[in-house]
Amino acid sequence: MRVAAIQMVSAVAREANLARAHALLAQARDAGAELAVLPEYFCTMGLRDTDKLQLRESPEGGMVQGFLSDAAREFGLWIVGGTLPLESQEDEHVLNTSLAYAPDGECVARYDKIHLFHFDNGREHYDERRVITPGTQPVVFELPSHDGHRWRIGMSVCYDLRFPELYRALTRAGAELLLVPSAFTHTTGSAHWEVLLRARAIENLAWVVAPAQGGEHENGRRTWGQTLIASPWGSIEAQQASGEGVVLCDVDIGALALARTRLPALSQRVL
Repeated sequence: MRVAAIQMVSAVAREANLARAHALLAQARDAGAELAVLPEYFCTMGLRDTDKLQLRESPEGGMVQGFLSDAAREFGLWIVGGTLPLESQEDEHVLNTSLAYAPDGECVARYDKIHLFHFDNGREHYDERRVITPGTQPVVFELPSHDGHRWRIGMSVCYDLRFPELYRALTRAGAELLLVPSAFTHTTGSAHWEVLLRARAIENLAWVVAPAQGGEHENGRRTWGQTLIASPWGSIEAQQASGEGVVLCDVDIGALALARTRLPALSQRVL
């Protein structure tokens, strides 16, 4: 199955970001992708954290959800829309939600980001808890691909990457391909992005697809980029350093099965 991990440098204006996402999804379709995954915050990188509150959508629908559904139908793609802000039951908060759409435009899975980024090195300070309500449930969905295999896809977002117990839960639920749409800061990404992604692939003997924000943003934030796709053996099969683009890779269920047969670590768990 050919997978496209889309890297963006999202701006403040939602409509401009959706136009760029549309063009990149078209590139993915033209390159033969079956699944395309957008990065975290693909629809907006606001000037302030609270800007998400003005753009929040109802779970029943909204501009961004309509865009994703329409694009899936237009391009005949499975699309995972990085994240968008959905209404939360907490006042002045949103959920940071990743949605998966089938080629007929139906939303087939929803994952609310569980782990919320908190970082302070004296120069940079981030605390997603100020405006985001955490999710509670791991999510896996099925994708029947043209290669005849019914892929089990595990969903996660950005800071989740630092919590291996989530990925083990996804693997226990049958996940073979792990999605990590992200907007890693330049500081944390340069230190930990690649090693964490490769570790999640190796310890779960699973494919990892990690689309990222990558560059200097209108709001002054600098994201790390380095969108990549890693094999179940932990090798980097495709990667882009910075700037927007489409990272393509043919993921192979045979390679996963071979890795899990040769190194049956998943069946040897004790704890």
